[in-house]
Amino acid sequence: MYTSCLQYIHGLAARGVHYLHRPGPVLQDLGFILLPELGKDKAYISETLFTFVFLSFVLWTFHPFIVKSKKIYTVLVWCRVLAFLVASQILRIITFYSTQLPGPNYHCREGSKLARLPPPDSALEVLLINFPRGIIYGCGDLIFSSHMIFTLVFVRTYQKYGTRRFIKQLAWLIAIIQSFLIVASRKHYTVDIVVAWYTVNLVVFFIDHKLPELPDRSNGNSLFLLPLSTKEKDGRTKEENHKPLNGNAGDPTDRRQRTQVNGKILEDVNGVHDTAMNGA
Repeated sequence: MYTSCLQYIHGLAARGVHYLHRPGPVLQDLGFILLPELGKDKAYISETLFTFVFLSFVLWTFHPFIVKSKKIYTVLVWCRVLAFLVASQILRIITFYSTQLPGPNYHCREGSKLARLPPPDSALEVLLINFPRGIIYGCGDLIFSSHMIFTLVFVRTYQKYGTRRFIKQLAWLIAIIQSFLIVASRKHYTVDIVVAWYTVNLVVFFIDHKLPELPDRSNGNSLFLLPLSTKEKDGRTKEENHKPLNGNAGDPTDRRQRTQVNGKILEDVNGVHDTAMNGA
């Protein structure tokens, strides 16, 4: 629910910056000089590749429900992925509101009716964000690319938890091709792609070190997948301090408080302490 709200806020922010967008001449861009323009009729290629990446990642994360060799926990992986996405998109909102560049996409250029939005008639018009048309034909939300945020987060996640070396190498190659296609489609400036590459990787690096490591399902160790609460920790500590004296699971009534001095056990039996002394 929390993540869904942030995703809606991101869409609302992208809609809001469209009202601020002012079309102008396309800026000089190294990528535009080096890469031939695909044109309107071939702009779908980058979207098709992105859809393939998105669906492939979703299917992989849900494969433990189908394949017997379970290696990952789907819920925990998605919690991690959503943390990466939310942090990256918050940075993206701050960035594209800081400076509005004239959009290079065809519907954002001078002369296009979609390049500028008239003032909204009501707050409801803004809040509804005209989905999905308002998302597809948005302008002004350039730095940095949202498509590359998703692509790089998915690739980085599979790089860490995937098992197929060939797919890992192919995923990085697809991410590079996706970068070129976005620029060639004139959907983003090259700077939008470059900033996405180092920002998303840094976000994943820092957040990944703050989150607890995911367990491996293949070894059958599914205990304590999430951080324990203080109450659970106290209960677990108390249970460990009252283990059976023989160290095995036995009579639950045969539990006594044990303390340790100089590596030896002091046992409390009916109020009498048998103390093991050095040299005795």
